[in-house]
Amino acid sequence: MTKKIRVVVVDDSALVRSLLSEIINRQRDMECVGTANDPLIAREMIRELNPDVITLDVEMPRMDGIDFLGRLMRLRPMPVVMISTLTEKGAEVTLRALELGAVDFVAKPRVGLANGINELANQIVDKIRVASVAHVHRGHQDLHVAGAVHAPTGGGAAVPPARPAPTLLGRLSTEKIIFIGASTGGTEAIKEILVRMPADSPAIVITQHMPPGFTTSFAARLNGLCQITVKEAAQGERILPGHAYIAPGGRQFRIDRSGANYVAVVEDTEPVNRHKPSVEVLFKSAAAVVGRNAYGIMLTGMGNDGAKAMREMKDAGSYNYVQDEASCIVFGMPREAIAHGAADEVLPLDKIAGALLARLGGTTDRLHHRI
Repeated sequence: MTKKIRVVVVDDSALVRSLLSEIINRQRDMECVGTANDPLIAREMIRELNPDVITLDVEMPRMDGIDFLGRLMRLRPMPVVMISTLTEKGAEVTLRALELGAVDFVAKPRVGLANGINELANQIVDKIRVASVAHVHRGHQDLHVAGAVHAPTGGGAAVPPARPAPTLLGRLSTEKIIFIGASTGGTEAIKEILVRMPADSPAIVITQHMPPGFTTSFAARLNGLCQITVKEAAQGERILPGHAYIAPGGRQFRIDRSGANYVAVVEDTEPVNRHKPSVEVLFKSAAAVVGRNAYGIMLTGMGNDGAKAMREMKDAGSYNYVQDEASCIVFGMPREAIAHGAADEVLPLDKIAGALLARLGGTTDRLHHRI
């Protein structure tokens, strides 16, 4: 018999604890081995029960979930799925949790709690399954970032800036576009790339699997840490060098041409590969519209979203980077991209930006020499 995923639920709401326990125990491959109403009780329970995954609320008595998560990731790193409230403040705190090392999060509704959580049951157990096989890394609290001008939103002090190496990309930046796709673990991976990009970087367009209500805070947080301008993509806007555009949660995002310019297309269309936004949608537009002027980057994430389209990008002349297994939280999407023959280089996360900049800076006329 396959070993079940052992889960501890930590939440100050008795209703939420009961609902989550019931949802977990309905699954053949997992069991709720304990519940705790505050982190101090949870700490002892984790020591005693040695669970595979914990679900963790943010707002709790005696010690909030963020403080507890920070201590847990320093002393006993393990897979954590945050249960957060879908508010602006909740989004900022959730991003801080991902920064500290949480694998993923579920946004619980503010009203109709019982029905809302039951409607999210499939999402909750899917994320627990992914967390149980994730490579948990300690939080990225010590990352030195580029040109930070103010403290990141939602907790944590600004860190000393470490500026990217100067580049002279010049005219090249207006012709090229960098395409990034990511899912589980992607918020920190994207940050690792963007903080290393100089102010004259080519435009960057990004699809990170994320629900509505979180991408605005995500973009704002990154904008405070980067030399480039980071924003949520808006329908019809020009795609400009020195900017990064993030697909809004709950919308599809792709690139099109308008005369000599690239423009953002943001649409409320159907999910693709069960995702909205979908990496497949963005990367297909790279192949169709940008061709050999595109660079692709596939980062950590579960599933296969974007793998086929990344191969289409390569066939259209793009040069593609894929994150290696050792540095991924979840190797699903990168593995599928490699399996589809979409990767030109497979690199550790901390080497991707440097390799890309070196190629951009020195290969204007040799962009498509294959390794």
